[in-house]
Amino acid sequence: MTSKLDQLRAMTTVVADTGDIEAVARLKPIDCTTNPTIVLKALGTDMFKDVFAEAVAWGKASNLSHDKAVSAVADRLAVSVGAELTKLVPGRVSTEVDADLSFDFDASIAKAHQIIADYKARGIDRERILIKLASTWEGIRAAEVLEKEGINCNLTLLFSSAQAVACADAGVFLISPFVGRILDWYKKATGENYTSETDPGVVSVRSIYNYYKVHGIKTVVMGASFRNTGEIEALAGCDRLTISPQLMDELAADNGSLPRVLSPEKTSPVERVAMDEKTFRWMMNEDAMATEKLSEGIRAFAKDLGKLREMVAQKMA
Repeated sequence: MTSKLDQLRAMTTVVADTGDIEAVARLKPIDCTTNPTIVLKALGTDMFKDVFAEAVAWGKASNLSHDKAVSAVADRLAVSVGAELTKLVPGRVSTEVDADLSFDFDASIAKAHQIIADYKARGIDRERILIKLASTWEGIRAAEVLEKEGINCNLTLLFSSAQAVACADAGVFLISPFVGRILDWYKKATGENYTSETDPGVVSVRSIYNYYKVHGIKTVVMGASFRNTGEIEALAGCDRLTISPQLMDELAADNGSLPRVLSPEKTSPVERVAMDEKTFRWMMNEDAMATEKLSEGIRAFAKDLGKLREMVAQKMA
């Protein structure tokens, strides 16, 4: 019997949720996803010492003010991590727009253009990159513009059907509905323990997947933020799943049977939702979990971005 990881790969595109170069080389995922937390962790390793030194030297040689140079070096480092990952995966690498721009439509588009230009300067085409944006109303609208320009996007920090419907209507390439963080909220709110079948995060992704397939929506559904392999197995057959190296190793060590759960042929009828800004904001307002986890996620990523900038500032001092 083949491992559950190999069985999963036969029905789902497996993506690595990491900036760990050694783990990516060993596990051989199709794509890689990064975020400010992952980039910060990667840059703290010996493997990126020379990359960090190069970026700092580049920043010092620029004609930018200190604060702008620090921000530019941080941006350069995020792309540097992504560039290293593109050498190891045949598919795409996701690079995130600054979390503190999550509610700024114009600045998000400008930052996306900058990221794509930085990759292009390194000989990496936009077809290898996904621009990650928070699934705020402004982030979704920015993605809509970028998609029309041929820049594919990954809408992250997605916790609700309102976000999923808005992303579909905007024609985004891929969404990353978070499984584990939804479970975290419900466990804290209810004090209950959940099985893989009753896990609110699993239920949410299954519902989104069903909605997309029923209505012929092309946006890729990529489950993310897993707490255990049970959640992953419960979503076997999803378009893509982005998984940490630790959980991939657990799946690789398990030779049990892994049945397919999700399939475009196994869907239930569901009505198409008409979405506009007022409807989106009201649905988010009525969903305490989605509102709280979205805000919490943006704050956490912004905090780690701040830590990265502090590291850069110290190196440049």
